[in-house]
Amino acid sequence: MHNSVLRLLILIALALPGSASAAGIEVPDPQMRDTCPVCGMLVARYPAWIATVLYGDGHTEHFDGAKDLFKYLFDLPRYAPDRTPDEISAIGVTEYYGLARIDARAAWYVIGSDVLGPMGHELVPLESEVDAQEFMEDHQGARILRFEEVTPDLIERLDAGRIR
Repeated sequence: MHNSVLRLLILIALALPGSASAAGIEVPDPQMRDTCPVCGMLVARYPAWIATVLYGDGHTEHFDGAKDLFKYLFDLPRYAPDRTPDEISAIGVTEYYGLARIDARAAWYVIGSDVLGPMGHELVPLESEVDAQEFMEDHQGARILRFEEVTPDLIERLDAGRIR
């Protein structure tokens, strides 16, 4: 992992309050016309995949999946040049089974499964390690990851369909 990416993830993780639990998180829902800042898709069309970055001033960015959320976080200067990681107050992802918004930093992510998101191969967020193991078995997942284990290289491989 590039040092700058690792530093960014550490800054984001340290700047956000919260526990290791993937319990529900309070973030606003996207409006019908909100678009993903990474790919431009209308986010509300994909309620099972919504991810959200909430800034301390109340500004939100919504994504059509965890993969685009990570792309945004890995390249904040490109997607949000006027923002810094320490301005982020919460990061939420939609949990696969319950469809509740949970803390992205505490979620368990499965990659390489037979479940595709709006943008193809995706990081599937789960609330617990038990749920992630069950999902892996049910959907032929390749790996379980935590927030800090996701890298730009992994995201590129997901986009290319080279997960296993």
